[in-house]
Amino acid sequence: MKDAVFRETTAEPRTQSVPLSHLSLELGHVYMEDFEAGPGRLRRHFEAVRPWVEAARAAAADRAGGGRPRISTCFLVDDYFTRFSRPAELVPLLLAEAGRAGLTVDYLARESGCAVNGKVPVAEAVAGRIVEEPPPGSYGNRPPAAQTGWLANGVRSPAARTPQAMQRAAAWQPPTETAARRHSVFLDVELFSDTPDGQRVWSCPFLAAVWQLARLGLLRHQGDAVLDPHPHTGSAFPDDWDELPALVRLNPRAAPFAAYRTCSVLPNRFLPVEHAVRVILDQLEVDAEALRQVGERSARENVSLPASVADRVSYLFYAGS
Repeated sequence: MKDAVFRETTAEPRTQSVPLSHLSLELGHVYMEDFEAGPGRLRRHFEAVRPWVEAARAAAADRAGGGRPRISTCFLVDDYFTRFSRPAELVPLLLAEAGRAGLTVDYLARESGCAVNGKVPVAEAVAGRIVEEPPPGSYGNRPPAAQTGWLANGVRSPAARTPQAMQRAAAWQPPTETAARRHSVFLDVELFSDTPDGQRVWSCPFLAAVWQLARLGLLRHQGDAVLDPHPHTGSAFPDDWDELPALVRLNPRAAPFAAYRTCSVLPNRFLPVEHAVRVILDQLEVDAEALRQVGERSARENVSLPASVADRVSYLFYAGS
């Protein structure tokens, strides 16, 4: 007779699974300057977004083999870098202008929830998963991103130094991209900065990378899903942003928030930020169990997914706004 093995249930690793759509379709961001420009700015944005949304939906249907894909829409409000307006004022305006353009916002997210959600240090936890790609020929003399707050996609140009006596100054060398195709497109991304009083401020690209992980169903903290959608109950919205959940489900009939792939329809002024997002995603060690769950579910649904998390993210940029 074999000896019985007793194990505490709390010792068993557990990774919460999340429901998945085929596509998470982002209808845009709104920042203070967009709100201050008045309802006309939002109206022009949604009018510009509408044809691209239709194209994204058609592409998702084609990828699903002609079937009806599960698609959810979302919108991100910046309440992290600046606190402007009130949910009670902004959200109805946002929904009204989207509806005027024939669009439905299923989920509304607060950008501050990508930094801290309740007691969960979301951004800090994701930063702890950065695994920097060692550039060819490097000798570990570059300080880690966790120390400097900067993450590059290649080798930085060496800093000029005063040569010692009787020695010639080293020749200037250009920066190089690690995975360059003929010519380099080198990018050095600021992940965070620290204020004089020691407060950490996460950068827009880093929070956007966290946002993409959440939309891909790959964001976990100690096994628990982060940014769970809270259904909106009642007709009114609160006056304070802190009283609004980090992620709100506005449409009770919406498909799941997270998805196998994401697509964001944005003005082209966001292109540099989203380039930085890809650099960050390419150097993150994503939760392995969450990746496995998504992989197994996509296989059961015959959904083909790229191995690279960054390749599951797509964009449609339009001019103006």
